Amino acid sequence: MNKYKLIDLGALFLLMLITGVFWGTWFTLTRSLENFSADEFIHIGQTIIANVAIPMRIIMPLGVLLMTLSLRFATNKQTTSFVIGIISLVLIIGVLLITLLVLVPIDKAIREWTVSSIPPDWESIRKPWDLFHSLRTFAALASFACFSIFLLTQPAHRNPKQEF
Repeated sequence: MNKYKLIDLGALFLLMLITGVFWGTWFTLTRSLENFSADEFIHIGQTIIANVAIPMRIIMPLGVLLMTLSLRFATNKQTTSFVIGIISLVLIIGVLLITLLVLVPIDKAIREWTVSSIPPDWESIRKPWDLFHSLRTFAALASFACFSIFLLTQPAHRNPKQEF
Protein backbone atom coordinates (compact mmCIF):
# COMPACT_ATOMS: atom_id res chain seq x y z
CA MET A 1 0.00 0.00 0.00
CA ASN A 2 1.46 3.37 -0.96
CA LYS A 3 1.67 6.40 1.31
CA TYR A 4 -1.24 8.13 -0.44
CA LYS A 5 -3.59 5.25 0.27
CA LEU A 6 -2.40 5.21 3.89
CA ILE A 7 -3.26 8.90 4.17
CA ASP A 8 -6.68 8.24 2.57
CA LEU A 9 -7.35 5.29 4.88
CA GLY A 10 -6.21 7.22 7.96
CA ALA A 11 -8.37 10.20 7.04
CA LEU A 12 -11.43 8.04 6.45
CA PHE A 13 -10.83 6.06 9.65
CA LEU A 14 -10.53 9.21 11.80
CA LEU A 15 -13.55 10.78 10.10
CA MET A 16 -15.50 7.59 10.87
CA LEU A 17 -14.48 7.84 14.54
CA ILE A 18 -15.42 11.54 14.72
CA THR A 19 -18.77 10.92 13.05
CA GLY A 20 -19.41 7.86 15.18
CA VAL A 21 -18.89 9.75 18.43
CA PHE A 22 -21.35 12.43 17.35
CA TRP A 23 -23.87 10.04 15.82
CA GLY A 24 -23.84 7.75 18.85
CA THR A 25 -24.36 10.65 21.24
CA TRP A 26 -27.13 12.15 19.13
CA PHE A 27 -28.87 8.82 18.50
CA THR A 28 -28.78 7.59 22.09
CA LEU A 29 -28.87 10.79 24.15
CA THR A 30 -29.53 14.11 22.43
CA ARG A 31 -32.90 13.05 21.02
CA SER A 32 -34.09 12.34 24.59
CA LEU A 33 -32.60 15.26 26.52
CA GLU A 34 -35.97 16.67 27.57
CA ASN A 35 -36.69 13.40 29.39
CA PHE A 36 -33.81 13.85 31.84
CA SER A 37 -34.09 15.59 35.17
CA ALA A 38 -31.51 18.21 36.11
CA ASP A 39 -29.41 15.77 38.14
CA GLU A 40 -29.51 13.16 35.34
CA PHE A 41 -28.56 15.79 32.74
CA ILE A 42 -25.63 16.97 34.87
CA HIS A 43 -24.38 13.44 35.53
CA ILE A 44 -24.68 12.26 31.92
CA GLY A 45 -23.31 15.52 30.50
CA GLN A 46 -20.30 15.58 32.81
CA THR A 47 -19.55 11.91 32.14
CA ILE A 48 -19.65 12.29 28.36
CA ILE A 49 -17.64 15.51 28.46
CA ALA A 50 -14.95 13.81 30.56
CA ASN A 51 -14.87 10.77 28.27
CA VAL A 52 -14.49 12.60 24.96
CA ALA A 53 -12.60 15.80 25.79
CA ILE A 54 -9.03 14.50 25.50
CA PRO A 55 -9.44 11.94 22.69
CA MET A 56 -11.38 14.38 20.47
CA ARG A 57 -8.66 17.03 20.94
CA ILE A 58 -6.39 14.62 19.08
CA ILE A 59 -8.75 12.83 16.70
CA MET A 60 -10.48 15.88 15.22
CA PRO A 61 -7.43 17.98 14.26
CA LEU A 62 -5.57 14.90 13.02
CA GLY A 63 -8.61 13.90 10.95
CA VAL A 64 -8.80 17.38 9.39
CA LEU A 65 -5.06 17.27 8.66
CA LEU A 66 -5.22 13.86 6.96
CA MET A 67 -8.31 14.87 4.97
CA THR A 68 -6.44 17.99 3.81
CA LEU A 69 -3.43 15.90 2.77
CA SER A 70 -5.67 13.42 0.97
CA LEU A 71 -7.24 16.25 -1.02
CA ARG A 72 -3.84 17.86 -1.62
CA PHE A 73 -2.56 14.70 -3.26
CA ALA A 74 -5.64 14.09 -5.42
CA THR A 75 -4.56 13.53 -9.01
CA ASN A 76 -7.32 15.44 -10.74
CA LYS A 77 -8.58 18.54 -9.02
CA GLN A 78 -10.89 19.48 -11.91
CA THR A 79 -13.58 16.91 -11.11
CA THR A 80 -16.90 16.83 -9.32
CA SER A 81 -15.38 14.21 -7.03
CA PHE A 82 -12.71 16.65 -5.89
CA VAL A 83 -15.35 19.34 -5.23
CA ILE A 84 -17.27 16.81 -3.13
CA GLY A 85 -14.05 16.14 -1.22
CA ILE A 86 -13.63 19.88 -0.59
CA ILE A 87 -17.25 20.06 0.62
CA SER A 88 -16.43 17.24 3.03
CA LEU A 89 -13.45 19.16 4.38
CA VAL A 90 -15.49 22.37 4.76
CA LEU A 91 -18.21 20.45 6.59
CA ILE A 92 -15.79 18.84 9.06
CA ILE A 93 -14.13 22.21 9.70
CA GLY A 94 -17.64 23.53 10.40
CA VAL A 95 -18.10 20.63 12.84
CA LEU A 96 -14.85 21.61 14.56
CA LEU A 97 -15.92 25.27 14.76
CA ILE A 98 -19.36 24.37 16.18
CA THR A 99 -17.58 22.25 18.76
CA LEU A 100 -15.01 24.87 19.76
CA LEU A 101 -17.08 28.04 19.54
CA VAL A 102 -20.50 26.88 20.74
CA LEU A 103 -20.42 23.53 22.50
CA VAL A 104 -17.15 23.66 24.44
CA PRO A 105 -18.16 26.87 26.28
CA ILE A 106 -21.49 25.26 27.23
CA ASP A 107 -19.68 22.07 28.23
CA LYS A 108 -17.33 24.05 30.46
CA ALA A 109 -20.32 25.52 32.27
CA ILE A 110 -22.02 22.11 32.62
CA ARG A 111 -18.80 20.64 34.01
CA GLU A 112 -19.09 23.03 36.98
CA TRP A 113 -22.78 22.45 37.71
CA THR A 114 -24.06 20.51 40.68
CA VAL A 115 -27.66 19.75 41.54
CA SER A 116 -27.60 22.59 44.08
CA SER A 117 -25.83 25.09 41.79
CA ILE A 118 -27.52 24.40 38.45
CA PRO A 119 -28.79 27.65 36.93
CA PRO A 120 -32.56 28.11 37.14
CA ASP A 121 -32.66 28.52 33.35
CA TRP A 122 -30.69 25.30 32.69
CA GLU A 123 -33.37 24.04 30.31
CA SER A 124 -32.97 27.12 28.12
CA ILE A 125 -29.19 26.45 28.07
CA ARG A 126 -29.89 22.84 27.12
CA LYS A 127 -31.86 23.92 24.01
CA PRO A 128 -28.92 25.43 22.06
CA TRP A 129 -26.73 22.58 23.33
CA ASP A 130 -29.26 20.17 21.80
CA LEU A 131 -29.61 22.16 18.55
CA PHE A 132 -25.87 22.48 17.95
CA HIS A 133 -25.26 18.82 18.80
CA SER A 134 -27.81 17.94 16.13
CA LEU A 135 -26.31 20.34 13.56
CA ARG A 136 -22.83 19.01 14.29
CA THR A 137 -23.97 15.41 13.98
CA PHE A 138 -25.61 15.85 10.59
CA ALA A 139 -22.73 17.96 9.28
CA ALA A 140 -20.34 15.16 10.32
CA LEU A 141 -22.54 12.55 8.62
CA ALA A 142 -22.62 14.63 5.43
CA SER A 143 -18.84 15.10 5.62
CA PHE A 144 -18.33 11.35 5.97
CA ALA A 145 -20.62 10.64 3.01
CA CYS A 146 -18.89 13.24 0.82
CA PHE A 147 -15.40 12.10 1.76
CA SER A 148 -16.35 8.48 1.07
CA ILE A 149 -17.61 9.45 -2.38
CA PHE A 150 -14.41 11.39 -3.00
CA LEU A 151 -12.24 8.41 -2.07
CA LEU A 152 -14.33 5.86 -3.96
CA THR A 153 -14.03 7.86 -7.16
CA GLN A 154 -10.28 8.51 -6.96
CA PRO A 155 -7.93 6.66 -9.32
CA ALA A 156 -6.25 3.60 -7.85
CA HIS A 157 -2.90 5.37 -7.89
CA ARG A 158 -1.65 8.87 -7.19
CA ASN A 159 0.89 10.89 -9.12
CA PRO A 160 4.30 9.67 -7.93
CA LYS A 161 5.84 13.06 -8.81
CA GLN A 162 3.76 14.76 -6.13
CA GLU A 163 5.64 14.56 -2.85
CA PHE A 164 4.93 15.68 0.66
